[in-house]
Amino acid sequence: SSAVERIAQKHTGFSIQPEQYDIVGHHLLETIKELAPDAATPEVINAWAKAYGALAGIFIGREEQLYQQSEQKIGGWRGKRNFVVKEKEPQSTLITSFLLEPVDGEPVADYLPGQYLNLHLTSPKLTHNEFRQYSLCQAPNGKNYRIAVKREPQGVASNFMHDEVQVGDILEVLPPSGDFFMQVSTDTPVVLLSGGVGLTPMRAMLDQLLTTQHQADIHWLHACENSSQHAFKNDLAERQKEHSNLTTQHWYMHPTEQDSAAGFHQGLMDLNAVKEQIMMDNAHYYFCGPLPFMAMIKEQLLAWGISEDRLHYEVFGPHETL
Repeated sequence: SSAVERIAQKHTGFSIQPEQYDIVGHHLLETIKELAPDAATPEVINAWAKAYGALAGIFIGREEQLYQQSEQKIGGWRGKRNFVVKEKEPQSTLITSFLLEPVDGEPVADYLPGQYLNLHLTSPKLTHNEFRQYSLCQAPNGKNYRIAVKREPQGVASNFMHDEVQVGDILEVLPPSGDFFMQVSTDTPVVLLSGGVGLTPMRAMLDQLLTTQHQADIHWLHACENSSQHAFKNDLAERQKEHSNLTTQHWYMHPTEQDSAAGFHQGLMDLNAVKEQIMMDNAHYYFCGPLPFMAMIKEQLLAWGISEDRLHYEVFGPHETL
C-alpha cells in the first residue's frame, strides 16, 4: 500500500536494520502485558506476535529492496557517506540552500525530482544525533546535491543547519529516497503549486522540466507570507524570461510595503482567479505545503472535475492524509 511504501522510504532514511524490528516487537508485547495484564493471555500475545512478525517481514523485505536499489545505482551507496558543504546561500529570510559534494570525489546517484535527501547530524552542540530529511531542490546531475532548509522557531536541526553548518563542513548523508516524485511525458502540461517551504521539491521538478526541454506548458503557483519569505524568486524570474512555456504567479498573505509594486495575488491561493490558465486537458498537478494548504488545493481541483489520478502531493507524516 502507499502507507507501507511511505514508511519504508522513511525507514531507509534512518538506516533502520532488521534486528531493530525484534527490539520493537519485544517491547510492544511487554507493553501489552503491562498495560492489559488480564487480557494479555498467551493466545492473545501469540496472535500479536504473529501479526507483528508478518508486518515486520513486509517492511524488512521492502526496505532491503530499497537499500539494494540505492547501492546498485551509478554513484549509489548504502548507509552513510561523507559530503562537504560547497555552498551555503540564503534564499529568503527563512530558507537557506546547501550544495553538497561527496568527499570521495566519486559520482552521486540520480533521483526523481520531488524526493528528499537524508542527513545524519552529529555535533557536540547537539544533545542527540539527529536524522532529518530535506527536499532536493535541483535536477539530478550526478555530481552534487542541493537541499533547502527552512528555519523553524523551535527546530533543533534546522537552527543547527542555519547557525552552525558552514562551507567546508562535513555532513553524513544517506541516499535520496521518497515516494513523492514527478514522472511525466514531454507533452504533458504540468502545474506546480506550493505553499511556504513546500516550494523546495517543486524547484527540483521545474529544474528537471527545463533541463530536459519540456515541450508542454508549465505553471508554477506559489503562496507565502511576502516577498522576503519567497525563496528562489529571483532565479524563478530569470527562468521565466528564458522559457516561453513557463508561467509563474504568487500569492502573498501579508505583503510588505516593498511588495506594493510587484505583481501578486493577495490572501489565500484562490485557483478560480487562474482557472482559465491552469485547467488544461491531461495536465498533471503537483502540490506541496502545509496540510491545510494542500487540502484547500485538492478540494478546488476536484471541484473542477479534475480526476484524482492527475493530482500528486506529499504529506510529511506516514499517517497523514488529505
